[in-house]
Amino acid sequence: MIVCTTNDVAGHRVVRHLGLVRGITVRSRSVIGNIGAGIQSLFGGNISIYTELAEKAREEAFDLMVAHAASAGANAVIAMRYDANEISDGITEVLAYGTAVVVEPV
Repeated sequence: MIVCTTNDVAGHRVVRHLGLVRGITVRSRSVIGNIGAGIQSLFGGNISIYTELAEKAREEAFDLMVAHAASAGANAVIAMRYDANEISDGITEVLAYGTAVVVEPV
């Protein structure tokens, strides 16, 4: 599956638009994770516990979007984007979305 943030794929032409596809996940921070992050924040720098949580959430949303596109018959997703919103304190929604298309080499 080709996934890109642009509106076209270099060396390919879009032969069919299949519509919007998305993947969504909702994640929360654990109490233990918050304690560990609090300790890391005392020393400054990257808070790896939160970095790992954010990366896993984006990866899961991305994989769900790709599966949605594949089930629609796409071989590419163009104009892919991420969005994230805090639903409540410590609970975040991560959305990956784009346009499912069928492309062929030029």
